[in-house]
Amino acid sequence: MNFTENDLSDERIIEDVLAGKDGAFIQLVNRYRRKVFAMTARFARDKDDLDDICQDIFIKVYENLGKFRGDAPFEHWLSRIAIRTCYDALRKRRREKGHIPLDDIHYQIADESGEELLVAEEARSLLGKGLAELKPAERLVITLLELEEKPVREIAELTGWSEVNVKVRAFRARQKLKRILEKHHER
Repeated sequence: MNFTENDLSDERIIEDVLAGKDGAFIQLVNRYRRKVFAMTARFARDKDDLDDICQDIFIKVYENLGKFRGDAPFEHWLSRIAIRTCYDALRKRRREKGHIPLDDIHYQIADESGEELLVAEEARSLLGKGLAELKPAERLVITLLELEEKPVREIAELTGWSEVNVKVRAFRARQKLKRILEKHHER
């Protein structure tokens, strides 16, 4: 019986990668590329930045694959690496430039009138400015909780923070974002 790439379990593909089989790692990349790109898109400034961050993620996965214990699904392990890599990219950008430019937040606005679209665009711009002023950890927790609608438990698993810590960080980040948005709205 012939097996296709989709028939193989993650664990089997990982065994093949660790055994040095040619092309095995590309199977993992192909299987999870869309998920990684979708997750990373919220944190990238542009397509080049997105490509760089995703490449970093897959390099880290490859370099650390021998550390994957299999006590949780591979997808969760990969997601943890992706979130931490995005967080590192946010911190690096903040150190380099003093702030995080947020030129490109992707929101879908379906069939709205021109006036509603203008209001939505102004709101998106204001939110982008507010998020750009948050510290990387604050932006990360707001993005995961509010924009990607991930549950607290999953955010805790992805970031390595406790659930209580996620809730506290989210509360503080929301309060700070609220103050920032009020300040920008008054201008």
